[in-house]
Amino acid sequence: MHKLDWYILKKFLVTFIFCMLLFTVIAVAVDSSEKADDFVTAGFSTKEIINKYYLGFVPWIWSLLFPLFVFIAVIFFTSRMATRSEIIAILASGTSYNRFLRPYFIGGLFLAAVLWVGNSYWIPKANTIKANFQSKYIDSKDPSKGRTFSSCARCYYLRIDTNTFIGIRDYDTTTRFARGFFLERVKENKVVYNLRAESISWDTLTKKWKLFRVGERHLDSVGERLVNRDTMILSMNLKPEELRKDDYLKDKLTSPELAYYIKREEMRGTEGLKTLQVEWYRRTAVSATVLLLTMIGAVIASRKIRGGSGMHLAIGFVIAAVFIISDRFSTVFATKGNFHPFLAAWLPNIVFLFVAVWLYRKTPK
Repeated sequence: MHKLDWYILKKFLVTFIFCMLLFTVIAVAVDSSEKADDFVTAGFSTKEIINKYYLGFVPWIWSLLFPLFVFIAVIFFTSRMATRSEIIAILASGTSYNRFLRPYFIGGLFLAAVLWVGNSYWIPKANTIKANFQSKYIDSKDPSKGRTFSSCARCYYLRIDTNTFIGIRDYDTTTRFARGFFLERVKENKVVYNLRAESISWDTLTKKWKLFRVGERHLDSVGERLVNRDTMILSMNLKPEELRKDDYLKDKLTSPELAYYIKREEMRGTEGLKTLQVEWYRRTAVSATVLLLTMIGAVIASRKIRGGSGMHLAIGFVIAAVFIISDRFSTVFATKGNFHPFLAAWLPNIVFLFVAVWLYRKTPK
């Protein structure tokens, strides 16, 4: 690292922080005007608004626009360097173009690592604050939220271990009570144990499930044995919170928690996991996006053209818009179609990697 590297790296980070703070102020101002009625209804003081909402909203907006902040920062300060002929002077001094791009790569790699750690561990904790406010004070007033069209929307059929299957009917998440329950244990493709109960509820004292009016059937080589009980305590690998639908779950789980949740639900045969899988892959892909956009921005803005910074920023916004649209399309194809979640998360990066290589080759050096 020489003076040139520190000079470019310092400009990179300072401009990035300035862009991030500027856009954050704008985002908070717009969002607070939209949610003023919700804050009044909740009866929050200014301190409570900050603690119960904006401590979650600000990190969320940072993570959402982080690659865009980096892209704009790179284009802005690099374009100004090109306008003042600083880049021409750097290359004329004998510094190769690849050597000139080194501090951009280092800065992009550093910010990509920060975003990866943030998305994996820090941002989910902030998202919990935002999601709690959203579900309690906004979604509760929306009649379209939580609306179900199935005749058995509160029914569950799950695989809780390698050979045990359960079914729950009319489960109430508030009372933790269901009106019907069955459990079947399979061995060598044959049912060896069957249990039926008219109702089931969660016992908060024993932290186990309590069954009422139970019928047990044991099937083995001897024959079938039936045992009836009025009540029964059952311990199984299922907690009440796992039966509660949470629209914000993927945003609230850290990456290790999300990976464990996906693996567990795949074993249980749960459908609709593609959204969670895309999110898991996306947390790594968006970090790679930061490095990719850093290099694209540096290549675009390092060329001195008529129009200066304005033209560079216009080109940058067009590229960013195309990138975001392609990312949204690939996500929709994965969640609604048969597109693999890994490709959905990484396809925009793969496509724009070729764009970056093409721009690099076309740039005068």
